[in-house]
Order: sequence, then structure tokens, then C-alpha cells
Amino acid sequence: MFDRIAPRYDLLNHVLSCNADRTWWWRTARRFRHILERPDARVLDICCGTGDMTLALLRRRPEGAEPVVAADFSEAMLALARVKLAGRRVEVVEADAMRLPFSDGSLDLITTAFGFRNLVNYRAGLVEFLRVLRPGGEVGILDCSKPGGVVGRIFGFYFRHLLPWVGARISGDAGAYGYLPDSVEGFPPPPAMVELMREAGFVEVSWTPYTFGTAGLWRGVKAQ
Repeated sequence: MFDRIAPRYDLLNHVLSCNADRTWWWRTARRFRHILERPDARVLDICCGTGDMTLALLRRRPEGAEPVVAADFSEAMLALARVKLAGRRVEVVEADAMRLPFSDGSLDLITTAFGFRNLVNYRAGLVEFLRVLRPGGEVGILDCSKPGGVVGRIFGFYFRHLLPWVGARISGDAGAYGYLPDSVEGFPPPPAMVELMREAGFVEVSWTPYTFGTAGLWRGVKAQ
């Protein structure tokens, strides 16, 4: 599915989020600037898609820093990421988020933008992230959420009815953009996701809402 929608993926992200996605990537990278500004920090952007989150991370990296690793399991997405990230200090690799090709305790930061909710098992994915992080390392999960109140009702109507219609017409793939609201519907609400991260072993877990809670950043730390 992700291979099929790759050619229109960037355009649809911008259109369907009303360009808010650019701000979300920037805010996420800024949140981890204390790690990104360290030249020796080892950074992974998993489920990187076409590389927009990776690009935001790279803009916070100093000259001569360790390359950021951008990884995804969709070869079509990675082909576009390689073009977008060409000439930058980045390694683009094909990898499964559930079985990361890194040794225990080898990374300082893992980010994932709008990919985590596609994992087949959230807890197992978190445990895998924890495995490859060094003590004191951090994870940032940027993803959609369902706001409450009036905003939630408006968002729900948009996500359930308008988004699949627009997505299908731009991408030519009705199934993919019918899947999107279903994946958000099945994703744990912020308090449940925070608790799941704690159960997996993360400490200092938090959630920061973006754009009235339609998206947000979950952050966790591997204990020292």
C-alpha cells in the first residue's frame, strides 16, 4: 500500500494536514535539539517515508556530525527519500521497525513520524526501540490523535468522510486513504499510549499536543 501511494505521498500530507505537518516536524526536531546538537549522537528516523522528518532532524545537526539513519520498509518511499536527502549526512536503509538492524544500546535518539501506528504490535515495537537505545537515550513518536469536544467532532467528520474522498482522488488509491482513518481510530488515545510506553520500560514519558490535539508528540527516555 505504501509503495502504491509513494508518488503522491508528500502532496497529500501537505494537503490533508493543511500544511500543518511542516510545523509538526519542525517542533519535533526542536524538542530533541539537545541530542541533535551533539556531533557524536547516533540518530534513527524509523518509518521515515520520503524523509521529511529526517530533513527536519538534519537541520539541527552540526557540521561533521554522525549521519542520521533514515529507515523504512517501503522501497518506493525510500527511493524518494534518497532523492530528497541527496548530498546530506544521512544513511538511507531498508529496515523493519519490529526488528531493527542495530545492536543493543547503540542509539541516542529514535524518532518516528506518522508511522508508529502502522506497527503490528505497539508494545513490541516500543520494547524494540528500548533495546537499541543507550541508557539516557530518547524516543519521539509523532502521530495523529483524536481530540475531544467540538474540535474532535469536526476532526472526526473530516477524517472519516472528507479525507478519504480527497485522498482517493489525488492518489487514485481509495483503499489507502480509507485505511488512514481506521488506523487512527485504532490507535491508543494519549493517556493510554503514555501508559503503554511506561509499561514497555520508558521513563519521563510525556505527550505534547499539536494543533488542538489533532496530532502530538509522545516522548520517553530509557532509564540510566
